[in-house]
Amino acid sequence: MSDKQVIPTEDYVFSILGETKNLWQEIMKHAFENYKEISGRWNYYNDGKQWLFKMVQKKKTLFWASLLEGGFRITFYFGDKAEPVIENSILPQSVKDEFKSAKKYGHIRPVTFIVNDYNDVESIHKMIEIKSRLK
Repeated sequence: MSDKQVIPTEDYVFSILGETKNLWQEIMKHAFENYKEISGRWNYYNDGKQWLFKMVQKKKTLFWASLLEGGFRITFYFGDKAEPVIENSILPQSVKDEFKSAKKYGHIRPVTFIVNDYNDVESIHKMIEIKSRLK
């Protein structure tokens, strides 16, 4: 989704998501039903020359999402104080390891999911919960 002129409507997004549409819908439904003061919207970012979906709770960014052909990517950014919370969570060890080994950008590190199945969705639900509770 790099064409600035093509605004990502729901129909357009679903046409790109293909079979992962139901996974996207499950993540969005869960977020909006379980967390207060949540909103999300697509914005075009010139620095990366692409559209990104930004999910926020009040002013806190919960995650960023981008579309891939037939799927999507969701990235969370956490500061160092999240490490013990993530380490002691029920997240898969692979997610914990990715966070521990991720390249730091200042004091934050990313955890990225290329969403392929419901296991990813469950991990994303848990990550939203962790991110929403951290100060």
